[in-house]
Amino acid sequence: MSNLDILKLCYLLGSLSFIVGLKMLGKPDTAKKGNFYAGIGMAIAILGTIFFHQNGEGEKIGNLAWIFGGIAIGTIVGYLAAMKVKMTQMPQMVSLFNGMGGACAALIGIVEMDTHHPEAFGERFIIFLGLMIGTISFAGSMIAYGKLEGKIKDVGSKFQQIFNNTFIFAIIALVGYASYDVEFMSSNVIWIIFGASLIYGVLFVMPIGGADMPVVISLLNSFTGVAAAFGGFLYDNQVMLTGGILVGSAGTILTVLMCKAMNRSLWNVIIGAFSTSTSTGKSTEGLSIREINATDTAILCAYAQKVTIIPGYGLAVAQAQHTCHEFEKVLEEKGVEVNFAIHPVAGRMPGHMNVLLAEADVSYDKLKEMDDINPQLPNTDVVIVIGANDVVNPAAETDPGSPIYGMPIIKANTAKNIIVMKRSMAKGYAGIENELFYDSKTRMLFGDAKAMLEKLIAEVKAV
Repeated sequence: MSNLDILKLCYLLGSLSFIVGLKMLGKPDTAKKGNFYAGIGMAIAILGTIFFHQNGEGEKIGNLAWIFGGIAIGTIVGYLAAMKVKMTQMPQMVSLFNGMGGACAALIGIVEMDTHHPEAFGERFIIFLGLMIGTISFAGSMIAYGKLEGKIKDVGSKFQQIFNNTFIFAIIALVGYASYDVEFMSSNVIWIIFGASLIYGVLFVMPIGGADMPVVISLLNSFTGVAAAFGGFLYDNQVMLTGGILVGSAGTILTVLMCKAMNRSLWNVIIGAFSTSTSTGKSTEGLSIREINATDTAILCAYAQKVTIIPGYGLAVAQAQHTCHEFEKVLEEKGVEVNFAIHPVAGRMPGHMNVLLAEADVSYDKLKEMDDINPQLPNTDVVIVIGANDVVNPAAETDPGSPIYGMPIIKANTAKNIIVMKRSMAKGYAGIENELFYDSKTRMLFGDAKAMLEKLIAEVKAV
């Protein structure tokens, strides 16, 4: 068997592992194995390329010391970052890593154009397009990281939307013309496209804020996949092409699902028309809340038949996922049926709550999606909202003046009793009041989520 045959076999195994791994990522109980299988496939593809790839003259890849040195550094940094990251910072890490993927795609374009000087229209177009998309993904992901860290504020206006849309079409036009005319600014055009794409990536994400961030992360992830697929076209590399297509298509599908969950159109996402409304909807002036203490909450839950917990970002902030699982087990010992209602965009990235609860070993069959749990809530004795806000706000259904109007929500207000655990009456990520807090069936349980759950565990045991 020749080196070329072995390399093709490595690429086939890598591509199959990507497909199988992605399929397994569709279910929480198989996601960990799916991620592992995809990683093994990537390792096979990388090692196959290093040891069996040959150029047209039969020469193998050199500079192995530099290559393996880079792999070692990347492995160590990635391992340490993944092991030390807190669950509240998981979206930031995803944005950072995704940005690195976009940067790699951009570097491929720069290197190929600078060293090989391709003259064919198709080859130049693929290089320029991959450079543009990868650079936008890199710059946008870095801004998303800064926003999630709270270091960058939202900056946007109607004028900026118009400018952004005009700017991106100008970049695309430049890419097309530069690909067609080889002599057109041949020495500088690559850097002009790179710089313009960097600027657009920043401007694209700057106006985005509120509850729209999960959509942005998903969209930027699809950008990186598309840029990687262009690299696969360029190098005629099947595994790179397959991986890029899978990431790009999966990211796009997820973006569409996120848009549906946020009541956004995909076009609104692409043009950056996020969170530009300044309306805060109905006024809650004159309305009052009702409080409850830990003892009464424990009694209410202990004598209930069905309890549904709705987690949000506040649960991650308090690092209370393990305590929440303990609370669930204590209730089940009392004969209470406990489920978790998961909104598609709860947290700061797609699947944030699933990952959070999986870390605490919550049974996967207890994680109920929004569409599955909503019909059950009218027959639920107690709903406990822990750190969630916008995803349970009835204003999404009742107030046309609300910025989140039309967004599908978990209908906590239909349950028989509602307990909301919060530190204060602070607004959610979308910056609007939550009508659920003023519902006649709602009781507010103020305090740190972890500390309050520990009190509830002790109180339930004493009932």
